[in-house]
Amino acid sequence: MIAANTDYSIMVRRCLLTFKPFRIFVAGIGFFSLCFLMTSLGGQFSAKRPGDSPFTIRAEVLGGPESRGVLRKISDMLEVIMKRMDTLSKLGNTTDSHRLEELSSALDRIQPAGLVERIQAIAQNMSDMAVRVEQILQRSMATNRVKDGTSGQCDIPKDPRYPDCSGKVDWMRARWTSDPCYAFYGVDGSECSFLVYLSEVEWFCPPLAWRNQTSTPTSKPLPRRQAAFRSDIGALLEQVGTGKESLSFMKRRIRRLSAQWASAARRLDDSLRGRWREQKRVLVHVGFLTEESGDVFSPKVLKGGPLGEMVQWADILTTLHVLGHNLKISVSLKELQGFLGVPPGRGSCPLTAPLPFDLIYTDYHGMQQMKTHMGLSLKKHKCHIRVIDTFGTEPAYNHEEYATLHGYRTNWGYWNLNSRQYMTMFPHTPDNSFMGFVTEELNETERLNIQGSKVDNMAVVYGKEASMWKGKEQFLTILHRYMEIHGTVYYETQRPPEVPAFVKNHGLLPQQELQQLLRKAKLFIGFGFPYEGPAPLEAIANGCIFLQPKFKPPHSSLNHEFFRGKPTSRQVSSQHPYAEQYIDRPHVFTVDFNNSQEFDSAVREIMRTKVKPFLPYEYTCEGMLERVHAYIQNQDFCSPEAPFPSPNASKTWPGSPPSPFVLLPNSSGLAWASNVSAPLAWPPVSALRLLTSLEGQSCVEACQSSGLICEVALYRYINVKEAFSGLEVQCEGMEAEMNHVFPAFSVEHAECGLQKDPLLFSCAGASTKYQRLCPCRDYRKGQVALCRDCL
Repeated sequence: MIAANTDYSIMVRRCLLTFKPFRIFVAGIGFFSLCFLMTSLGGQFSAKRPGDSPFTIRAEVLGGPESRGVLRKISDMLEVIMKRMDTLSKLGNTTDSHRLEELSSALDRIQPAGLVERIQAIAQNMSDMAVRVEQILQRSMATNRVKDGTSGQCDIPKDPRYPDCSGKVDWMRARWTSDPCYAFYGVDGSECSFLVYLSEVEWFCPPLAWRNQTSTPTSKPLPRRQAAFRSDIGALLEQVGTGKESLSFMKRRIRRLSAQWASAARRLDDSLRGRWREQKRVLVHVGFLTEESGDVFSPKVLKGGPLGEMVQWADILTTLHVLGHNLKISVSLKELQGFLGVPPGRGSCPLTAPLPFDLIYTDYHGMQQMKTHMGLSLKKHKCHIRVIDTFGTEPAYNHEEYATLHGYRTNWGYWNLNSRQYMTMFPHTPDNSFMGFVTEELNETERLNIQGSKVDNMAVVYGKEASMWKGKEQFLTILHRYMEIHGTVYYETQRPPEVPAFVKNHGLLPQQELQQLLRKAKLFIGFGFPYEGPAPLEAIANGCIFLQPKFKPPHSSLNHEFFRGKPTSRQVSSQHPYAEQYIDRPHVFTVDFNNSQEFDSAVREIMRTKVKPFLPYEYTCEGMLERVHAYIQNQDFCSPEAPFPSPNASKTWPGSPPSPFVLLPNSSGLAWASNVSAPLAWPPVSALRLLTSLEGQSCVEACQSSGLICEVALYRYINVKEAFSGLEVQCEGMEAEMNHVFPAFSVEHAECGLQKDPLLFSCAGASTKYQRLCPCRDYRKGQVALCRDCL
């Protein structure tokens, strides 16, 4: 008997093991059926409020007791099935013979064929109930619409002014649950909610006549406030925050230069003579320091990593604070979302409230983050954005359609901004605005002390990473014949093998100790990388001569991996083109390091040369304050530009044929005629000097050859047929097209071309077929970003 019971128990346990998949299968059928029901209800289960569960069934949606009763029966059926399964599964652990007999009887009653039939019956019943509930809901909603007086008012309007409305409603039917932001704005799966959203939050459908259009409060413009210079940096340091080594570096820099900023602010305030300056609401979002972008910079701050970007951002923050603007700082995606007021979700919905900022300074990482989370609002508000862009973005790369069609598309660029909204570290791309940074200034006592403490045979190498020293031993050996060489290469335990034994390596130095080293050294020598960093200017400001390699051929995206993919075609002729072009000898020597004789000759000349510390005005605190002040008060990319020439304007122009231009004395160039009314512009058209380039020459080069700067903002005033006639260019045909070298002309074919798209006005770019019309201007001494009349 005991053996029989044991065999029976084993048989039942085996049956239970076989039974578990059945239990899971039935549960799955039940859950699937419930999901099918929810889907058939057209999304009515989704929450209308952010706090509601998406599976909440509200009485006001389902409409009546009949529908609630059906749903209750479905729920009860599923609950009974699950309870029976739980009961059967628990019996596997009991030896109660009575329970085993009940189980055996239950199993005998469930035959395979009957099991399939029961499952099919359950599925059919669920389907029938879903159809029934759908019918109930439709009747209920129709009744409610009649009661509310909105019957027929949620039909898709057919308005030719809104051709995308129908398609957008179809999209909303299928995708409105794809982003929680739709529910945040009241979308609940009904046709009415789709139309309300598409007409009031987005703009694809016409306003609904039955909606109370006055319910949306209109925001009054905030009163204008005057900005006042600040000297206290305490509030700024609190805003910068903590938690990253990069932020600590920036705060140390702000503290170290605080006295110089305060002194510069007083001088600029005096020079402006109390001129009205409007206080702007400014958001600074440092995208490359966010965790979402990877933040590869912070971990390398103390290990010889690049610091140039953090130097610039620290100076931008200080400039905006000292100028007296209302500043908010974001270094995380959560902070960005909070400051902008974006709805919760994945960024599919636009902002409905006015943008709480006049200006937003960010970088390419920040632009991508704003695109993700601002959705359609980015297009509406992008005129407020300024992109800090180290190497520059040329118009051919910025124009999305043009870049795609003509091979200029990269991973950056293509944002369709005004090219002056990109702000660079050096003034190498006049299509962009020059933001810059500052270099620490010496007082008169320090300048005198430096000149007396220089060691004439001491050189410091520009290269904190050991990898930069590979392959450099040949010319370092030549330099070692004349000078004692010092390095500041980062290492943890052992001296890097890439650094020659005759080099005295100090390791990575804090900024103040590096300054002391530079104040003793005669020479600061670059290896060709990094490009265009702040260190050479710091060395020159401390009385060093900077020796750098000339690149033959120049480095660019066509021949060098570093520049490949960057939105510029710029030809980089040396490690630091600004130092080569704007400073030059005796402070800067640019030679071919591959030519041993030329290198040796340069070192011997440097040994004989005496220099004083030198710092261009535009890289002083006052220079940066002056420049950024001018940008903030004068650059406006949100207001529509008046057409030029205005209707009937040409009738007032003198000459035959009429022209607003006059010939410059002793030149083939043109200027704006003093007796012609000048359009309101910044820079003013009085600064304009209209020149022509050679074939194959860019306007950057054409203006520089005449000691001028190409000014992209003045292009619209020379993009007229009168400019060609004033230059006595023969034009048998003149057409407007999208071409980043236009306006231009071909002498050989007597063809002239006007620019069709203002976003493609470009100082950069050249064509061997065309000579370009170039809008050049003068500039203030030591401040190439500003013309003489720009302040």
